[in-house]
Amino acid sequence: MGKSDDMTWEVLDSQYISQEPWFTVRKEKVKLPNGNTIDSYYVLEYPDWVNVIAITQEGKFIFERQYRHGLQCTSYELCAGVCEKEDASPLVSAQRELLEETGYGKGEWHELMVVSPNPGTHTNLTYCYLATGVEKVAEPQLEATEDIQVEILSLEEVTELLLNNEIPQAQHAAPLWKYLALYGKGVHF
Repeated sequence: MGKSDDMTWEVLDSQYISQEPWFTVRKEKVKLPNGNTIDSYYVLEYPDWVNVIAITQEGKFIFERQYRHGLQCTSYELCAGVCEKEDASPLVSAQRELLEETGYGKGEWHELMVVSPNPGTHTNLTYCYLATGVEKVAEPQLEATEDIQVEILSLEEVTELLLNNEIPQAQHAAPLWKYLALYGKGVHF
């Protein structure tokens, strides 16, 4: 951080293996600063993502439960989604996702943090927002491929989920832990 980037790898060759809407992968041959080469290094290209810690006017957390086929489990998650090209900013994407998936909106919004899903292989970032004072303003408008249950949880329930490793999505757990570190007064671990 703050140092010159003298560790950049030189790309000697780059070719796309797949260019699907949700799976774009390129294979690169790269040369490291020490002269060594890696013949097959794979990079996953994704659009930026967003997630939201949404808290109601009553201090309750808006969560989602849904099945995730990669791990073949149903888990608790924050509202999250993709930054669409037509969205003016990640904040607009986050507000749109919260409204579409949960029916909640309004409130006061702040960027809590920005994280990388995996800086070694992914090209995108995840913008994590804190929205306080949200309220139910509509019914959820789920896509045909979404099967989401909206859950309203207390701070204590969220803390228990984290402590019991019941929020497996790292990009959701990280902002929740940060929230607890900053605002979880009275929370004992």
